[in-house]
Amino acid sequence: MRPALLNTGLAVLALGLFVLSLLVGPADLRFDESILGLFAAAQYHGEGAGIIMREIRLPRALLGLGIGISLGLSGAVLQGFLRNPLAEPGIIGVSATAALGAVAVFYSGLAGSSLYALPAGALIGALTAVLILLAIAARQGSTLTLILAGVALSSLAGALTSLVLNLSPNPFAAYEIIFWLLGSLKDRSMEHVALALPLMALGWLLIALSARAIDALSLGEEAAASLGIHMGRARFLIVAGVALSVGAATAVAGTIGFIGLVVPHLIRPLTDRLPSSLLLPAALGGAALLLAADSAARLVLPAGELNVGVLTALIGAPFFLWLVMRVRREML
Repeated sequence: MRPALLNTGLAVLALGLFVLSLLVGPADLRFDESILGLFAAAQYHGEGAGIIMREIRLPRALLGLGIGISLGLSGAVLQGFLRNPLAEPGIIGVSATAALGAVAVFYSGLAGSSLYALPAGALIGALTAVLILLAIAARQGSTLTLILAGVALSSLAGALTSLVLNLSPNPFAAYEIIFWLLGSLKDRSMEHVALALPLMALGWLLIALSARAIDALSLGEEAAASLGIHMGRARFLIVAGVALSVGAATAVAGTIGFIGLVVPHLIRPLTDRLPSSLLLPAALGGAALLLAADSAARLVLPAGELNVGVLTALIGAPFFLWLVMRVRREML
């Protein structure tokens, strides 16, 4: 499929699902009420619809768009960089360490002191992973070394998170920790958008700058170096870009998995299979999938709401098993 046609189609799909996300919710608002509430709140029925649209649904839709872009883009660049079809954002440990930072804030009791306390804790956790991974990348570590370091970080962060849950003296705090770890866009505000979106955008820029490098890396590290690719710079751009975008996403929404794994595989057959040609379509596809999942999460349970991280896991886990079996058959 032609790149322009593919990207336009995915952009239209993402935009349509963004609008759908604005229209879906427990408040029974008609389409015209929603539009008036979004654009003309000051003149509309005591601003009830305006509060719902501007302070509840709009931040949620914006975060769904930004986080979906981050996860899809990160999955695409990591699969190209590591030359591993099973790679996804969690493989470098940023999601797990960001989650650990947020859990530590819950455990310390600081989560209720400020709106920014929880995202700050998650960002500090993500920054820790970034510093460790960049130190490895600066020493010209191989991609295998980065994978092993990411696995070690994820395992350590998961163990420490379990320890915090085990030691938590407050059952309500433990419940909040578990609920946050399941991943959700519920009850987010424009302050969360203002905190996360600039960091995610910076991560997208760094990943975009690595496009030429991941194309060359598809030939192997030695071939890429012979083509003039500076491996240390490429690793820095990719690791820092993924860490910033995924860390910021985890900081405001918790752990949302599998989008970075599923979306690149669904879209890759529609491209020329060059890693760089997958970046933009995967970003748009990730946004579309997360917005669709978040809208569905509000409709699945009539009396409540399903965490979007649970829904993406229900979609992604069977896909992951199928992918493992397909890769195994290809190796035989």
